[in-house]
Amino acid sequence: MLVDRAKKAKSTRVCPDCGSTSFEEDESRAELICSKCGLVIEDSMIDLTQEWRAFDEEQKEDRARAGAPLTPTKHDKGITTEIGKGPGELFKVPAKKRAQYYRLRKWQKRLVESKDRNLSFALSELQRLVSYLGLPKSVHTEVAKLYEKAVDKGLVRGRSMESVIAALLYAVCREHKTPRTLDEVTQASGVDKREIGRTYRYVCRELGIRILPSQPEDYIPRFATMLGLSDESQAKAIDILEKAKSHDITSGKGPTGIAAAALYIAAVLNGEKRTQREVADVVGVTEVTIRNRYKEIVDKLGIEEEVERKVRDEE
Repeated sequence: MLVDRAKKAKSTRVCPDCGSTSFEEDESRAELICSKCGLVIEDSMIDLTQEWRAFDEEQKEDRARAGAPLTPTKHDKGITTEIGKGPGELFKVPAKKRAQYYRLRKWQKRLVESKDRNLSFALSELQRLVSYLGLPKSVHTEVAKLYEKAVDKGLVRGRSMESVIAALLYAVCREHKTPRTLDEVTQASGVDKREIGRTYRYVCRELGIRILPSQPEDYIPRFATMLGLSDESQAKAIDILEKAKSHDITSGKGPTGIAAAALYIAAVLNGEKRTQREVADVVGVTEVTIRNRYKEIVDKLGIEEEVERKVRDEE
């Protein structure tokens, strides 16, 4: 702001000798000089730039004294200071100041609003779930924003914060096309599947979140990685799913079951055979589901003989 004002003042200034409006700054002498006649217009100018020097980008980044950016993933947006990080800090304080230090810590905790206290516990739980499920930062940030909205609207009252966090996480994962199954979210959060489902429907309705059904291809990259399949098998599985959609096979079927069957077929065709048991264990569906979806896909696409031949050859 000060730099902008200085530039504006300099642009409206006129040399009293020659009437020129063109000036030069001599930083070494802290002077403002008329470009036309050389008259010193101003001396002892204030240097508004930083007092340190940097000779490359790395030094510039190291010496910059800017704080961390605001983030909704922390209850205080990352800007609140805390008196001490734990009880162990007490013994780093001189003996005469320990009572005062203890009182300051105690009153700081007492003066925290109930909303901040709620967000503090909830967002630490969210951090744990995001880390456990291996989710990207964009999902973490979006869930934190939605949870704060839910708190402001009073949607958390009467419900456990764990169930609300789990429900929002499940919804945002689907929205960002990095879906996690309800069983995975249940296992990570420790909340009953029915409770998550009930809370999910409630918060989505109250917050106006409209989530389209998950698509089988959204699960392919993660399941393929867990099964140790190559990029070719992933591409083949997505191709099989596109053909299956054109034959209207995927309508009304669970996306995880369809994705598992497509991966099983692609692995067999590419010579990376995985048993239906292995696929079922990774995906979290039964062998019967995979077998049924497999039969529907190979029948409609006319590739049953090719797949069966590959299976026999590998045996």
